[in-house]
Amino acid sequence: MANKRKLGRRTDHRNALLRNQVTSLLDNGRITTTLTRAKETQKMADRMITLGKKNTLHTRRQAAQYIYKPSTVQKLFGEIAPKYEDRNGGYTRVLKLGPRRGDGSERAIIELV
Repeated sequence: MANKRKLGRRTDHRNALLRNQVTSLLDNGRITTTLTRAKETQKMADRMITLGKKNTLHTRRQAAQYIYKPSTVQKLFGEIAPKYEDRNGGYTRVLKLGPRRGDGSERAIIELV
């Protein structure tokens, strides 16, 4: 990806953050976070669902390499991806919530469509 947001973190910390958020999103169907994190998470979550739609051994291994929990990988390939079989992208939506009380950072909800 050419334009990645750095989110004020080192590369390894940023990758771990995004992997955690994608795992939580696929587990729960919806998470609340900041707007910029939600937009980055959206890119990776859509990519994981696209892998789930292909459903080959190679794509399972690629998803398992990115997603932390094996049970979430099973859920992705068994439940989530088949729902989007006839949809070409746009598997998640980001809804703005307004500023956070502590520091004024823009909050958002990211959810599966």
